[in-house]
Amino acid sequence: MCACRCGIDVHIRTGADGAPKVRYIEGNRDHPVNRGVLCAKGSAGIMQHYSPARLRKPLKRVGERGAGEFEEIEWEEALDLAAAWLGPVRERDPKKLAFFTGRDQSQSFTGWWAQQFGTPNYAAHGGFCSVNMAAAGIYTMGGAFWEFGEPDWEKTRLFMIFGVAEDHDSNPIKMGLGRLKARGAKVIGVNPIRSGYNAIADEWVGITPGTDGLFILALVQELLKAGKVDLDYLIRYTNAPFLVNRDPESAEFGLFIRSENGKPQIWDRVAGRAVDHDAPGVKPAMKGDFATPNGGRATPVFELLARKYLASDYAPEAVAEKCGISAETIRRIAAELAHAAFEEEIVLDQPWTDWKGERHETMIGRPVSFHAMRGISAHSNGFQTCRALHLLQILLGSVEVPGGMRFKPPYPKPYEAHPAPHHKSTPGEALDGPHLGYPRGPEDLALEPDGTAKRIDKAFTWEHPLSAHGLMHMVISNAHAGDPYGIDVLFMYMANMSWNSSMNSGAVMDMLRAKREDGEYVIPKIIYSDAYSSEMVAFADLVLPDTTYLERHDCISLLDRPICEADAAADSIRWPVVEPDRDVRGFQSALIDLGVKLKLPGLVNPDGTRKFKDYADYMVNHQRRPGVGPLAGWRNEDGSGDGRGEPNPRQIERYIENGGFWISHIPDEAKYFKPWNAAYQDWAVEKGLFDKPQPYVFNLYLEPLRKFQLAAEGKGERQPPDHLRGQIRATYDPLPIWYQPFEEASVEAGNYPLHALTQRPMAMYHSWGSQNAWLRQIHGMNPLYVSGDVWREHGFEDGDWALLTSVHGEIRVPVALMEALNPKTVWTWNAIGKRKGAWALKPDAPEATKGFLLNHLINELLPPKGDGMRWANSDPITGQAAWYDLRVRIRKADPAEHSEPAIPAQVSPVGEGPDEIAYGKEWT
Repeated sequence: MCACRCGIDVHIRTGADGAPKVRYIEGNRDHPVNRGVLCAKGSAGIMQHYSPARLRKPLKRVGERGAGEFEEIEWEEALDLAAAWLGPVRERDPKKLAFFTGRDQSQSFTGWWAQQFGTPNYAAHGGFCSVNMAAAGIYTMGGAFWEFGEPDWEKTRLFMIFGVAEDHDSNPIKMGLGRLKARGAKVIGVNPIRSGYNAIADEWVGITPGTDGLFILALVQELLKAGKVDLDYLIRYTNAPFLVNRDPESAEFGLFIRSENGKPQIWDRVAGRAVDHDAPGVKPAMKGDFATPNGGRATPVFELLARKYLASDYAPEAVAEKCGISAETIRRIAAELAHAAFEEEIVLDQPWTDWKGERHETMIGRPVSFHAMRGISAHSNGFQTCRALHLLQILLGSVEVPGGMRFKPPYPKPYEAHPAPHHKSTPGEALDGPHLGYPRGPEDLALEPDGTAKRIDKAFTWEHPLSAHGLMHMVISNAHAGDPYGIDVLFMYMANMSWNSSMNSGAVMDMLRAKREDGEYVIPKIIYSDAYSSEMVAFADLVLPDTTYLERHDCISLLDRPICEADAAADSIRWPVVEPDRDVRGFQSALIDLGVKLKLPGLVNPDGTRKFKDYADYMVNHQRRPGVGPLAGWRNEDGSGDGRGEPNPRQIERYIENGGFWISHIPDEAKYFKPWNAAYQDWAVEKGLFDKPQPYVFNLYLEPLRKFQLAAEGKGERQPPDHLRGQIRATYDPLPIWYQPFEEASVEAGNYPLHALTQRPMAMYHSWGSQNAWLRQIHGMNPLYVSGDVWREHGFEDGDWALLTSVHGEIRVPVALMEALNPKTVWTWNAIGKRKGAWALKPDAPEATKGFLLNHLINELLPPKGDGMRWANSDPITGQAAWYDLRVRIRKADPAEHSEPAIPAQVSPVGEGPDEIAYGKEWT
């Protein structure tokens, strides 16, 4: 249903035909994620399961791409056809398969499958969702918000939430906000739009889109000026004392001074010399200019930081107008943060031992916490903005302490503990390692010797070197352009790319339909898997129908991402409560079947026979490394293994007996200070989260960024192309910075004075909710919400329509007034508008007539700059799609029967849904 992954209890009745039917869904009160709480999506899961849009059999295209004309075929024919397309690709050139998945919650498996195939071209949806957030968090502090961490809901006293729409982690956040408000903690919502969480905040800060980083760094300046930073925390747990090479002539200018053993150095102010940063008993200097052994000069990170953020550029008066926040408000919020952190300090009488062996009798907490998501991430300055927020947290000493932000196992872990990206593709063989990872410097880029990108999405190149989630949004346009090369097969799962929130839908559909001069499609073959008849189904040559979430086995694995809480490690499963009444297969099981036909390593035994019966068998018997598999609970044949152990043939049964989840609580001594707590590090090794203890310090100063800057300055063996040097030098600052979003800088502000945003509603999740009969009653259409200032300026009235124009296109949409909105902003709910013929909706359905997308105003590329280049509309560091940078103008329009542009209807391979649904009459 969504990525929150709440536990549910499904009640079954016998139908008149004797088959079990889903009667009622309620929250599982024992489940650690939601403790019985369900949102509208979870409660409406019956309608998701019985949706008339469900696909029924494998489909082979018979009409033109995009028309939706198919013939039904049998599974064996479908898998044979897929194998016939994919087998020669693997033997000839595996990179000619691009395998990308959307909101796939089994990415450890799908990524592993792609690795066995041998293609370097695999990733999931994170490139247009939240890679800025994830990468910035992991590079800075070993984890990020949401799926990686959570506020200390029980102890925090001031909570700031930035750019979080209502769909993200909705039940845990709602429960947490309830606990905060029940005990009087203050909640500050920072968002251009006051809906959902921001509507119940004690204070709403209606910030101008794209300026969050500027606001945050103004708060940092105020804290530095007041001396309200946690110096002891910075000295112990961050690289603030590290010495930075300040010799402009050095090949290592801006990098850390290191000893012969490679360890970064600090200046011990007692010994009067440079020593290893982790030496016991050191007394680091936080400011000064020091001589290095080779005759150069070095300065601690903290002094460089202070110089940068005490500059006038970040003064409240300097940023107030851009941010839409008064200087007085900025100063007051900074003072409130300082007061909560230092005047309301928490002291727990809990002894613990740190990574250096030093014993501490108490745990000191700073009860300030933050949470953020796509609102600050989906901008071309998003990576540095996310880093700025982490900098603010760390300066306050409020990460991994009582009352602050805390990590969920298996996080935290430093970026060095993650693999670097792998991209060596060899015909007929597996890839040389995991596709996605965290580059340490230019040496890890996925480039051919001549500088050509190895990946179809150009991830891990000079254009976007830290693209830890790949660039799924660039796959179709790059394949269509043959840049860096063409592909033979596009294979996608749960990825509605022809109707995607971050891409220009009309342009993508044209690319998918495009033909060469010989009449063949530019993208020769498209295989697609989904449970429902989405817009993307119409563009597939072969459709592999998936089950609903109530008809399948699945694991929410610690190999993917955490699901639980900061006090415990947990994972969970889905298992089928009803059997499909259609000829469909769970995609993961179908992928195993296909892998067997292709004889992929890891999926077949030495004699060529299949290794796993289906995905459930894989969940139990696959081992990623000895003793560690997809599920951590009840390992070993007798079920005694807790985290580590050999496969247990009854493992799934044990999960079912326990309500579908496994949980292992962290000992009290290990609950806080996880990166530096010896007890936590040992516990994590015991549970299989790590193979050895890996303590580390937080990166206020991010050395990998400086390595790329050095290359752009002409130093080092691997050099960027000349046209990118200026951008790398300007945006890859190793300390967080703010710069104007690229689209905003490339258009005339007077012609496009407004920001245009989308948010995802709590009652929907991506496209899938709009076929749900219950949820459609909440969101059947989506008006364009207009601020009061804009509404009155243009003389809008209830029922009016408007033309909204960007440099990329124009749409006609219904409008509605919203006063609780940044005055320079318009917005709408995303993924409500639908193409006629999709999702089994009738042609006159409100989603297909008055519903709309902002996508027609967005482009993957920025407007031409006149330099002959087409620059990506994305973050220059990670490649995250910058769809929240959209600038528009608005004018009143004549009323219309439907929104525009009106895309021609596709044929529905599942027909149309009924006029009425009388659910439950068939039960006995």
